[in-house]
Amino acid sequence: MHNPSSPNCEATEKHTSDCHMPSGESPERTSGCCEAPAETSCCPSESKGRSFDWLLWGSLALCALMYGIGFTLTDHNDWLGIISHSVQELINMMWWSVLLAIAVVGLLSQVPQTFVMSVLGKGGSKRGLLRATLAGVLLDLCSHGILAVGMELRRKGASLGQVMAFLIASPWNSLSLTLIMIALIGLSWTLAFIALSMIIALISGWLFDRLEQRGILPANPASNELPENFRFWPEAKQQLAAVQWNRELFQTMMRSGLSGSRMVIKWLLFGVLLASAIRGFVSLEDFQTYFGPSLMGLAATLVAATIIEVCSEGSTPIAADLMNRAQAPGNSFAFLMTGVATDYTEVMVIKDTMNSWKTALFLPLLTVPQVIVVAIILNAGV
Repeated sequence: MHNPSSPNCEATEKHTSDCHMPSGESPERTSGCCEAPAETSCCPSESKGRSFDWLLWGSLALCALMYGIGFTLTDHNDWLGIISHSVQELINMMWWSVLLAIAVVGLLSQVPQTFVMSVLGKGGSKRGLLRATLAGVLLDLCSHGILAVGMELRRKGASLGQVMAFLIASPWNSLSLTLIMIALIGLSWTLAFIALSMIIALISGWLFDRLEQRGILPANPASNELPENFRFWPEAKQQLAAVQWNRELFQTMMRSGLSGSRMVIKWLLFGVLLASAIRGFVSLEDFQTYFGPSLMGLAATLVAATIIEVCSEGSTPIAADLMNRAQAPGNSFAFLMTGVATDYTEVMVIKDTMNSWKTALFLPLLTVPQVIVVAIILNAGV
């Protein structure tokens, strides 16, 4: 871990390369000196010239207003009652995951880049992709909480393929949701969904790495090769022994976690408002009526998954309903996976973090066709 009193901004890491970008490229936020709260020689202060974030504070104010209104209304039949109670429901579902994500991002911000990359493995390699996919499956966070962690991994030097594999594999493959899925749709279907999502994550990650290596998509300026003869456990023991566990360290971690998660929280709050508005004015039952195991049902599922913005906890019971009521396992799988691939929160966070619309739009472009093929095969077996 970093020692907060260190004046050298993790001098052992090669940050100077991050601060001198070729002309025409937009630098991504990286670890080290560029994350310091004060202005450094290579990174200008972020506080200078920052405009008021209307989307963040406007969404926060509206969510707070609707959350409060929900306590005064008992009628769920009119649009205001549905929207306010939907805001309450979604926030109550995901608040713990967002707080946990802030804590994880804050912790990662204090971990040297070499340790993160040694765990994830070499970017662009099959082993690196497999490790990133397994990390996404095992980490118990919802799709919005996982975004903050994924973007921090990117800032720590993970390849584009590793980040995408991590994001695609993770949203509903947590331990808690896996247990819920087993209860809702059975063990066999749950294991099948997990295996298929991991395959799609690995294929998509491999494609993203190839596009990054060929220069079609921008490379990560924070990428860094591990030093020769690097040994994780001896280095970790040495670093941990030097850490000063004091209030200043935890305050630094909290500030870094909030700063690194700010972009995700902004789009998450906006997504809560949009999803609640859709629930208030569009009946979900109207979608579910047409979600049978047909091409039209699959098309309706893809449209609904794109429009309905819910976290993984919210999408799981809907997916189970598609399996049990509509008898459409392919639609159930497509709703879970397409909701992630076409999630505008995820697309916009990727765009803002990586300064690339092309990278963000390649997420649905590469993943949705795979999901459709798998969904058709699953529905054909019914």
